[in-house]
Amino acid sequence: MLKLFRIASLAEGVSLLVILSVTVGFISRDYVFVLGMTHGVLFMVYFVLTLLVSHRQGWSVLTWLATVAAGMIPFAFIGMDMFLKKEQQTSRAPA
Repeated sequence: MLKLFRIASLAEGVSLLVILSVTVGFISRDYVFVLGMTHGVLFMVYFVLTLLVSHRQGWSVLTWLATVAAGMIPFAFIGMDMFLKKEQQTSRAPA
């Protein structure tokens, strides 16, 4: 589940940067609908996965809120990926 969440986190983070690239003017505004719809769907998938993963991993509410906030802050997905990689390693470690 963490691997799927890492992929969704990276995809959502990149889509946020692409949307911001349209705002800055790097990408034509002709693609706003397609890019916006893609980003919206990816964010909804990301949000649902935050709920599922946080419940399965036993994260606190603050950790969950930080995870949701990372989906809204540009470049925060990089830190989230590092956090999730660490979580994957600790969940694989024998008890």
